[in-house]
Amino acid sequence: MQKIGVIQTAFIGDVVLSTALLASLHNKYPTAQIDMVVRKGNEALFTNHPFVNKVIVWDKQQKKYVNWIKVLQQLRAQQYDVLINVQRYAATGLWTALSKAKIKIGFNKNPFSFLFTHKVKHEEMQPGLHEIQKNHALLKVLDEDIQLGKPTLYPSPSDFEKVKPLQLVPYICIAPASVWFTKQFPLAQWVQFLNGLDFEGNVYIIGGPNDKSIGDQILNAVASDAKIKNRVINVAGQFHFLSSAALQKNAVLNFVNDSAPMHFASAVNAPVVAIYCSTIPNFGYGPLSSQSFIVQTENELPCKPCGIHGKKACPLGHFNCAMTIQMQQLYAPLLQMQQH
Repeated sequence: MQKIGVIQTAFIGDVVLSTALLASLHNKYPTAQIDMVVRKGNEALFTNHPFVNKVIVWDKQQKKYVNWIKVLQQLRAQQYDVLINVQRYAATGLWTALSKAKIKIGFNKNPFSFLFTHKVKHEEMQPGLHEIQKNHALLKVLDEDIQLGKPTLYPSPSDFEKVKPLQLVPYICIAPASVWFTKQFPLAQWVQFLNGLDFEGNVYIIGGPNDKSIGDQILNAVASDAKIKNRVINVAGQFHFLSSAALQKNAVLNFVNDSAPMHFASAVNAPVVAIYCSTIPNFGYGPLSSQSFIVQTENELPCKPCGIHGKKACPLGHFNCAMTIQMQQLYAPLLQMQQH
């Protein structure tokens, strides 16, 4: 096995989880060239990645279909021994079908899977099966005994150096934003959490450039008499992916939604509190860090979960899956970490 390609052009959290495949493939085929295909914006995840030879980038925002053809041309030029498609959408399925790869592996839900050499059933709704295990089923075509890898990112020394000034005292990180409203712990709840927080270190609000405004709103709403008031710092948008992961890695705890920052924490084995509003860990997107805590409502709600993915608004208008989470559920993991 000399040349292997992996396609994952979904959102950033899904791409982070797909790095588990790279670990599995490298362990099995240590001399193989492994390439990744991702959407534009996610290529920075693979800077310094020791197992990735080349990153092929699909720009979907500018001349989407012209760039789709350019990616296809690059795939065909490589003539992979194996091309593994983690995606279940037509655009990537057609790439796979036309790639000239000797072995073409993908999920049976892909519309073009009938043109793959091997198609694998995607166990989307199997309770408790993590997404990395679902993806790992693609590799069993090559070897039934291939070992399951873990998602891993590789911040460089310069990434750690960038965040070093923030690490002079103990700190926690909170990542308040999510693409989906019903996956996002409400802003007012974050403020309530900070108002009652008893922690001697700093609190860093993390996220991308688009999350800065949410961070500012939280920062401005923290009560003037809160113990933590002058030690909450909004750094959203200040760091690239790997630098942000480096900051998470050495935090006392990272408080995150069921969203990409949770997977970043998993990929650097950072301690994490994962807050689930409308979704549940059994969908397969739970934290994988060795020190992980799950927080969700303790109330029995007939409407939770309301879907495997997040929604733009609560379908019933009350958002009880988020509003009934108690602050003590968030404070307890921090107390446990501080005691140990």
